[in-house]
Amino acid sequence: MTMIRTAILLTIVFAAPAAAQHQHRHSQSDSAFRALQQRGRIAMGVDQYTSTHVFEDLPDGGRIGWQRNADDPEGSKAIREHLREIAKVFANGDFSTPAFVHMREVPGTKVMAAKRSVITYTFRELPRGGEVRIRTKDRDAIAAVHAFLAFQRSDHRTAH
Repeated sequence: MTMIRTAILLTIVFAAPAAAQHQHRHSQSDSAFRALQQRGRIAMGVDQYTSTHVFEDLPDGGRIGWQRNADDPEGSKAIREHLREIAKVFANGDFSTPAFVHMREVPGTKVMAAKRSVITYTFRELPRGGEVRIRTKDRDAIAAVHAFLAFQRSDHRTAH
């Protein structure tokens, strides 16, 4: 019985600090995510928690999709306006909006800006929002677009 108590005590002594450290990292991560979501709301005009982003790699580039989770004509309109503007400014090599939302230079954007003449950004409406389709035939640009989208998926915590 003493051996079991010792094992339990050792587990508590060694596991508690690790659990607390994990909880601390998790809460830091959650506060960073909340701040990201808040900056996204400022930049994009829509509550990030009640809408869904998609950042999909495709063989010739990728797509950024964004829709409201429920019917919301005003929110859908705001998303469409934002994505139309994103298509325009990205085509001009301006990636200041994602830099603001993520509070850093976003991977891939330097190359995407430098190769803007060989990348197209096309907006299309979706039922509750829209998407920007990114296309290029340039291998370096495709790699940059994929790096950009992978970072977005990670930071926005999306599956796609």
